[in-house]
Amino acid sequence: QVQLVESGGGLVQAEGSLRLSCVASGSIFSINAMGWYRQAPGKQRELVAVINSSDDTNYADSVKGRFTISRDNAKNTVYLQMNNLKPEDTAVYYCYAKVRRVSFSYGTDFWGKGTLVTVSS
Repeated sequence: QVQLVESGGGLVQAEGSLRLSCVASGSIFSINAMGWYRQAPGKQRELVAVINSSDDTNYADSVKGRFTISRDNAKNTVYLQMNNLKPEDTAVYYCYAKVRRVSFSYGTDFWGKGTLVTVSS
């Protein structure tokens, strides 16, 4: 099995910064895409940012220019640097990874349990 564990969430004032981290562990052969989604109260889960194995990135329009996604393949870790945070960024942030497990020929989606980010005005 594969586990994703997020860290780095918390309470921050508007215009502040936070960095989220997510470490993947378990029976991993390779990781294709890794990324972050978020879900605010009463809203659907939405893509924040994703990065693939070629380091190509994709961002939600609402975070472009403020958030930066990166990954450390040697550590099976993905990061999300969040700057100039706004109250509307308040949400539970979920780590995502498409993982090819050992002895499998295809990738499977895995999710972390989420970390809460609260931005006060």
